[in-house]
Amino acid sequence: MGVERTARLRAGAGALSFAALGASHAACAAEAGPEGPAWTIGRQMHNVAGVAVLAGLVAFAVILSLLHLYERSRWTRRERELAVALDALRGAHDRAEMLLNAEHQVIVTWDGRSEPVIEGEVGLAFDGARTAAGSARRVLAFGTWLVPADAGAVEAAVEALRARGTGFRIHLRSQSGRSIEAQGQAVAGRALLRLRETTEERREIADLRETLDEARRGLSALAGLLDAVPQPVWRRNREGGLAWVNTAYVAAVEAGSREAALQAGIELLDRSARETIARDDAARRTGTARAAMRLSAVVAGSRRMLDVFESAQESGRVGIAVDVSELESVRADLQLQMNANVRTLDQLPTAVAMFDDRQRLIFHNAAYRQLWDLDAAFLDGRPLDGEILDRLRAARKLEEQADFRAWKQGVLAAYRAVEANETWWHLPDGRTLRVVADPNPQGGLTYLFDDVTDRMKAESRYNALRKVQSETLDTLKEPVAVFASDGRITFWNRAFATVWRLDPAMLEQRPRVEAVIEICRILAPAEEPWLDIRDAVVGLESRVGLACRLEVVDGTVLDCAAQPLPEGATLLTLVDVTASVNVERALTEKNEALEKAAQLRDTFVHHVSYELRSPLTNIIGFTQLLGDETVGALNERQREYSEHIMRSSGALLVIINDILDLASIDAGSLELQREMVDVQTTIEGAVRGIEDRLAESEITLFRDVPEDIGSVHADGKRVRQILFNLLSNAVGFSSAGQRVEVRARRTQDELVLSVRDFGRGMPPEVASHVFDRFESHTLGTRHRGVGLGLSIVRSFVELHGGRIGLETAPGAGTCVTCTFPLVKPGALAPPAEQAPGEAIGTPAPRGAYAAPVASVI
Repeated sequence: MGVERTARLRAGAGALSFAALGASHAACAAEAGPEGPAWTIGRQMHNVAGVAVLAGLVAFAVILSLLHLYERSRWTRRERELAVALDALRGAHDRAEMLLNAEHQVIVTWDGRSEPVIEGEVGLAFDGARTAAGSARRVLAFGTWLVPADAGAVEAAVEALRARGTGFRIHLRSQSGRSIEAQGQAVAGRALLRLRETTEERREIADLRETLDEARRGLSALAGLLDAVPQPVWRRNREGGLAWVNTAYVAAVEAGSREAALQAGIELLDRSARETIARDDAARRTGTARAAMRLSAVVAGSRRMLDVFESAQESGRVGIAVDVSELESVRADLQLQMNANVRTLDQLPTAVAMFDDRQRLIFHNAAYRQLWDLDAAFLDGRPLDGEILDRLRAARKLEEQADFRAWKQGVLAAYRAVEANETWWHLPDGRTLRVVADPNPQGGLTYLFDDVTDRMKAESRYNALRKVQSETLDTLKEPVAVFASDGRITFWNRAFATVWRLDPAMLEQRPRVEAVIEICRILAPAEEPWLDIRDAVVGLESRVGLACRLEVVDGTVLDCAAQPLPEGATLLTLVDVTASVNVERALTEKNEALEKAAQLRDTFVHHVSYELRSPLTNIIGFTQLLGDETVGALNERQREYSEHIMRSSGALLVIINDILDLASIDAGSLELQREMVDVQTTIEGAVRGIEDRLAESEITLFRDVPEDIGSVHADGKRVRQILFNLLSNAVGFSSAGQRVEVRARRTQDELVLSVRDFGRGMPPEVASHVFDRFESHTLGTRHRGVGLGLSIVRSFVELHGGRIGLETAPGAGTCVTCTFPLVKPGALAPPAEQAPGEAIGTPAPRGAYAAPVASVI
């Protein structure tokens, strides 16, 4: 109804609008009638009435539109709320459907005397067969798909549920042999029957029973196996008493039977041994105990040594005892033999060290301890082989390796070898050791360290020096090659083979220099450098150094140097100078381009000076001629057009002059016409050029120029241009009623001119670019410009050898200070040392003011 009412109101507003428009047209037509005082008054009253009617219609239309928007917003909000509620209901419905279909089941509900509602998989009652929608009620015909006894039971239970709300849970069987669980209950005044198939659950129960029987059979087999074990085995309950023992345990404790041993609780181990085991079990839980304990016990009437292991289980503890009496006897005999061997090995000058299969030191002689000068307490602690190597490396007793970890792994790899391994260790103190690592039959390793320093010292030094030189040259990025006196290559690094794409197999055959040059010429076709290189290598007349340049076909440039070596050898080195050559070429090309650009700029400045300024001067002259009305009187509109042309032409001439001045400055062709310039007169001239703008903008100009300011040796035209630009900029960014200050101060060495306004001021991000070219920021004022005025000011000040400074802040106005050095007539102005824009933000001299620059002209 709200929408229809809004439509009717909108139609009425449209009709009234058309009527108002008709009245307005009639009023306009009446204006064309005969003129007269009465007619004029009537026409004015008619127009007032029409305007009143139109204003009423507009107000009515606005109110009607607001009413329409309000109604539309209210109905849109109501529609959104209903959509949210609908989405919530759909989500709840989807969750209910998901929960209902999560299992293979059927749910039947009765609400009073209404028909039952059947949901779920109705095929549960028909062995999974599809049924029509109307045949779903067949699920309640229990006699058609359940065995007769179960069908009668569930029908009676359903009747009791619907009549009295009595709940039930019955397990049923279908005629096809499936298991069905029927559950009935009263929920919120409704009777609910749930039928769920439990065939898979019963099958799982049967599988679990079969698994249990299999476990029992396995347990019986394990018990038989443990009875066959010759070592005593037992199991204790949670209280610590014996729960089961094997036959060997019965024999060890000399009991008549297993039952007698369990009933009497006969223990194999005495109380102290059991307490030791308990303490060891507590320590084992913290990770500090051994896996087995060696204890003494009486077994079948004799004292024996047993290795006992007992562990905790959920139902108690299990343990086993292994007889190691014979092993202990053999070990004692072996220890006596080893002691004799130790005394013999301790007299040998060769250092001997034995390690077991766990790489722990088990023996060392006196020579080994003296060889490495290790602490006796450290060696007696049975350290690992790797720990000894680490300590020797930390003490700088081993040769420094590029990759110590890899070298250490190579040494320890001897534990996995089947034959003895012989290596040579060169120690930092100059000694050389012949190290033999011989695997032991029972596991482990025996080291023999033989000092062969005197025999290997010379060879070791020679090999070390050759290795250092080879690795140093091989890691160089510059290609290097050495040719022998017979012209054959004897050494080369990877960079040399890579640059010339030489096959390492071919180089291993030590080809002559001619063969190497023949392959290299494929990449560097120039013949003359290669002839010089060949003569430097195999020449007989004189052996002097050679330097030449090779250009590779891929653009790479190489500087080649051949240097004679002792014994007739020659060192050939190559250096890649492609980058420097390319930079040199680029700089040459850039220099040529800059020279051409400078010439084009000079030509442009000279041509534009005439082609632009001359026509524009003519336009200004003819416009002034028209404005003076020397050729005829002008009407008001023509005079206005003439003034517009004059102002636009003057502005364009200023812009062109600024651009040409900047171009002349960049080209270095602008020269200052220095003369003795009266400062006060120059300021007055700049002020006269802006008096009309001061009057138009209602801005007051304050001049603070001392009478004795005197004269300076400068370009008067450029100084006036500087002041004019600063004053124009200050007026443009000042509001009506404000004032602009221009001040002049003279010191012993400088003349300071400053212009200040009290306008908007500038933020730091604008002030940092205020003297850049073509940077224009109006900052909300009506002042417009192309951004050249202040750039020219800075250029002219710097041409005079001066500097320019800026002080500004938002809301505090702006002050620009121009400082000119006092130059005597005939002297050259000192060049400005600061870069363009460097003086921005520098404080003005004390007592001086700076001109406002709220934006760039």
